[in-house]
Amino acid sequence: FAGYISQVLKNYTDHACDGEYVSLRCPHRTTISIQSSFYGRIVPSHQLCPSRYPHSYATLIKEDVACSVGTSLQKMLDECQDRRSCQFLVNSRLFGTDPCPGTGKYLLVWYKCRPNEYKSKVACEDDKLRLSCKKSMVIAIYSALFGRTQGGSLECPYQNLGMPMIECQSATALQLMIKRCHGKRTCSIYASTYEFGDPCYPGIQKHLNVIYTCDNTPLLLPVDETQPPVLSSSSSSSSSSSSSMEPVGVGTEMALLSNILAAYAFITENPERAALYFVSGVCIGLVLTLLALVLRVSCRTD
Repeated sequence: FAGYISQVLKNYTDHACDGEYVSLRCPHRTTISIQSSFYGRIVPSHQLCPSRYPHSYATLIKEDVACSVGTSLQKMLDECQDRRSCQFLVNSRLFGTDPCPGTGKYLLVWYKCRPNEYKSKVACEDDKLRLSCKKSMVIAIYSALFGRTQGGSLECPYQNLGMPMIECQSATALQLMIKRCHGKRTCSIYASTYEFGDPCYPGIQKHLNVIYTCDNTPLLLPVDETQPPVLSSSSSSSSSSSSSMEPVGVGTEMALLSNILAAYAFITENPERAALYFVSGVCIGLVLTLLALVLRVSCRTD
């Protein structure tokens, strides 16, 4: 679960030179979310994507290092957005008109892996934000924003008090939400400057927007804090004796549950291989059954 979330929250960067394949891939149950893209050249070829053919020093001087294509982001959205993986050959024809013929170019892509199923909740400034998941599921924070975006928020309309519409965001909102809510079944936090600081000028209304998903990970459920603590010595001794009797059964159940989850994850990620294993097992079982019947008939005959 920790590895899965670290892959989801990570910002990926990939690049490919002209004539090479670019390949983007996200883990299971996530899809590609393109953040930004660049196609062209802004550094000399000896620093990135050198030419395949030998060039003289005079040719390198004439190389265009202020070359970019404005359609690269839209092309990446068309090719890879909302897919788990994508791969294609990089060349100037793919992006339309070549702004710098004769100059070798490259593609840079920045993307994240977005969960297939996610929820979004918004709380206006000084209101409480509550996140919750169903039983046996825990919260996995994907993104968090505290401040004011250029488009604003429908849930928290901007009241024009003479202040211009300025975009400002807290740099620590995501880390704080992960620390407070990550791996819990329920969580609540106030959308206040006391919690997140004030990233905007005084008087600008802010809101908290959190995108999260509920992950089926019962092994990481937090301890139920609603149960009253055991204070009496008799209760303590009885609980210690019962706890000494429980680990074997609990450990067996948890191991069985872990094996079931691992098997389910393997089947969902490798359906063809799972089907092959199933058919092979059935065939081997039929062969062994046939051999047993032949031996039994032959023994009766003898």
